[in-house]
Amino acid sequence: MMRVCHLDTCPVGIATQNPELRKRFSGKPEFVVNFFEYIAEEVREYLAQLGFRTLQEAVGRVEALDVKHAVNHWKAQGLDIEPILVTPQNPYNQTRHHSVQQDHGLRDALDTSLIAKCANAIESGSTISIDSPVSNVNRTVGTMLGSAVTKKWGGAGLPDNTITLRFEGSAGQSFGAFIPRGVTMQLLGDSNDHVGKGLSGGRISIRPSKRATFAPEDNVIAGNVVGYGATSGQIFINGIVGERFAVRNSGATLVVEGVGDHACEYMTGGRVVVLGATGRNFAAGMSGGIAYVYDIDGQFASRVNPEMVDVLPLDADDAQWLQGTLQEHIAMTESPRAKQIVGQWKTQSAKFVKVLPRDYARVMAVLAKASADGLSEDETSKRVMESVHG
Repeated sequence: MMRVCHLDTCPVGIATQNPELRKRFSGKPEFVVNFFEYIAEEVREYLAQLGFRTLQEAVGRVEALDVKHAVNHWKAQGLDIEPILVTPQNPYNQTRHHSVQQDHGLRDALDTSLIAKCANAIESGSTISIDSPVSNVNRTVGTMLGSAVTKKWGGAGLPDNTITLRFEGSAGQSFGAFIPRGVTMQLLGDSNDHVGKGLSGGRISIRPSKRATFAPEDNVIAGNVVGYGATSGQIFINGIVGERFAVRNSGATLVVEGVGDHACEYMTGGRVVVLGATGRNFAAGMSGGIAYVYDIDGQFASRVNPEMVDVLPLDADDAQWLQGTLQEHIAMTESPRAKQIVGQWKTQSAKFVKVLPRDYARVMAVLAKASADGLSEDETSKRVMESVHG
């Protein structure tokens, strides 16, 4: 009601990180329980008025709807809503509510066999490597396996490369979605949309088949929305991807050799490296993280959304991190373009630019100063909020 949630000045201590304001919050979990008990009581009163004992009994009972007020409204003149109120024929006497468990075919999913093969690794943390074909009917490959790892080891996952999965073929939607630390997925071939969606510490690499004759840096190898909502981990792609690359990335490192429109949109953390051309509207709504772009044609500045970010030259720390990351990209994908750039680093590094959100840069400078001054967490938070609000 105050409409100040974005200002960190919430007078009742809800939408704030300010420790002094947070002391004002008087809410308790019991209040929520009490509220929902009142809702449940009122729902039962309405059901009783309609002659029903449960919500399941009310589902589909269109004869209980009072439509006169809606039909007689001036906006509805001439509108015939009878077709949407007709009770459908039900020759098989199915229930109108969920009464039969759905069969999603998970027993036939590729992950089912992967989990069985990796059972010892999941249980004990021992290392294992598996080779497997993959096709575009195999969707969310690695996700159920990652879930099994998380159930056993928690959010920390396992040491990097504990479970290594090597695939060859054309992967379906959401290859490597949500995989945790400890799971590495390597794909020889190409993939559909949503590679590494919600990546949570795992590692993914995609490179063309060894039989491919095309130049990977000039061809699309994965679809749209790669790395959406990733929180940690790494994605290395030897080729070009579609639109909305690294959207809402908050902590992962992603390397690719060309992207479509809207890359790094709403990004809040992590780092992105693009070794080639980008589409338009790069970094729209980007409030955190850093992107490094190899401005191969000198036109990158015209493709950036400048509302929240600046395009800057690299400093020494940027160059050192970038060189190390490209060497890792080479190790994971054998990228010819990355090899060429690293091999001529003194001249090629000058073609990189850094995309840095202005507010993020200011906050990072404050954090560095607070750390140097030995401030506590609360003092650091207060100083950050002061910098944000000027």
